[in-house]
Amino acid sequence: MKKNRSTSSGFRAFFAVIWRNPLSRIGFIILLVFLLMAIFGPLFIPTLKSNYAARLQPPSAGHWLGTDMAGKDVGLQLILGSRDVLLVAAYAASFAILFACVIGIVSGLRGGMVDEALMLFTNVVLTTPSFPMTMILSMVIRTTNPLVFGLLLSLWSWAGLAKAIRSQVLNLKHREFIEASRIMGISQFNIILHDVVPNIVSYIAVNFISIMKNSITASVGLMILGLAPYQGNHWGIMINVAISQTGALLGSGSMTYFLAPVTCLMLFQLGSYFFATGLDEALNPRLRS
Repeated sequence: MKKNRSTSSGFRAFFAVIWRNPLSRIGFIILLVFLLMAIFGPLFIPTLKSNYAARLQPPSAGHWLGTDMAGKDVGLQLILGSRDVLLVAAYAASFAILFACVIGIVSGLRGGMVDEALMLFTNVVLTTPSFPMTMILSMVIRTTNPLVFGLLLSLWSWAGLAKAIRSQVLNLKHREFIEASRIMGISQFNIILHDVVPNIVSYIAVNFISIMKNSITASVGLMILGLAPYQGNHWGIMINVAISQTGALLGSGSMTYFLAPVTCLMLFQLGSYFFATGLDEALNPRLRS
């Protein structure tokens, strides 16, 4: 019962800090809207059917954002695509955080040859141009679903965070509470889980948001270039089709088809930045005090 009360009070304290910061409050609302749209929107939208008699229609009462070249409602496509956009970004950030935490924590705690080998590998990844390598891999690996696409984007997103986590661990490994855990014979895994991770969780959370934001930009860039044969609804596909097949940038009637996903991408990026401004303070008790 006490644990449930402490967890509840922790959540209340977290959201109180987020809500007190004007920028993080705006970012939280923006991200919440996109999250609810991605989770619940596709549940209420039937399968979109082509209607070539209504192709490239301007915004109207029946189609708030107009229609695309096949006569499909642009607004409904945005809602359906939001799930794919967030899934790809979330998978990419999750894999990147996992790789960075494992390599950074193990390297910092073990030291010696293990540290040198892991940091050599990390430096090689860090100094390799990420976007050109992602372009090459996207042509080799068939990105048929959000999981594969997210894994592809994460392969070059973890190195900088791994080095930063290693630095954090090096500062923590000789602290009294970790030395006490070692003297008491607590396993390395429990030391990592209960002593190291709680002290870097705020740093990990902020970087999770940042990696998600960058992954969305990278995924859209690959689709605009036509290098990611992704199957599904994604805002990047909408932008690609608007540019390559409808002449949106040449002043045609499909400008709303191009501007709608671009505006959503800009809003998500802005919301992520605003939300991250208060996230570190909300997750770090020392900053709250």
